Amino acid sequence: MTGYGESSHQGKTLAVAIELRSVNNRYLKLSLRAPESYQILEPEFEKAVRKLVRRGTVLVNLRVHRVKETQEQPLRLDVLKGYLAQVAKVAQEANLTQEVCNILMGNVLHLPGIVPEGQVGAKTLDEDWPQIEKTLEIALGKLQSMRCTEGGVMAQELLALRNKICEHLASIKVFIPQVMEAYKDRLLDRVRKLLESTEAQIQPSDLIREVAIFAERSDIAEEVTRLDSHLEQFGKVLEQEEGAGRKLEFLTQEMVRETNTMGSKAADVKITRHVVEIKGDLERIRELIQNVE
Repeated sequence: MTGYGESSHQGKTLAVAIELRSVNNRYLKLSLRAPESYQILEPEFEKAVRKLVRRGTVLVNLRVHRVKETQEQPLRLDVLKGYLAQVAKVAQEANLTQEVCNILMGNVLHLPGIVPEGQVGAKTLDEDWPQIEKTLEIALGKLQSMRCTEGGVMAQELLALRNKICEHLASIKVFIPQVMEAYKDRLLDRVRKLLESTEAQIQPSDLIREVAIFAERSDIAEEVTRLDSHLEQFGKVLEQEEGAGRKLEFLTQEMVRETNTMGSKAADVKITRHVVEIKGDLERIRELIQNVE
């Protein structure tokens, strides 16, 4: 399921901002975007995310700004002199005005390598993590809230599809005895026409045996009963608050299996028509539950 959550926190020495985005995925996958020194915290992020999220690709964007204490910053004079020499050379060759030269000189301090960047050590990471974790938990709460809202909508769609299948199955139950009766009538009619045109005779037991063979070959009563049971379980699982995804997948696979068997055994166009509709609804269900936790 998709979702979004964000949170930020300003401490005395550290400012933290976290953005979370989740997109559909059958499995759980975490992608962390963070300053290089904080990449080592990815296992901690994954552990926190797994407490709430079971499926989906979760994109984490961590921004960290350390508030530096007021103190004199050492400069790398060799790097600074190199930049100034290059600016002076360009100014001379391009015959730049003094005003332009002053602007260029003023921007030199913003070039990389002049002010050394501090490295974040293991001790600092341990000190920073509680604040990062707290910010992450708030963002996760917002993410999960949006995912739950989408999940509610998805559950309603799944329930509607399940109810449609129940309606088709109810129609099939009505047609089953009608199909047997219609076959018997067709068989008797053919036999009657055959006897009228020839002197052949046929025993009633032969007719009964033929009808019985047809009934056994096209009997879908067991498949209908099992599909009915799976649909009932499907509805109950949908009412669970969490952990329904795997169960719904299994039940859907079983329903697809029973429906395919019904389709291969059905000997009536009306039943076949309903079986086709059930297959379409099950395919839509299978697509949806890939993202259900």
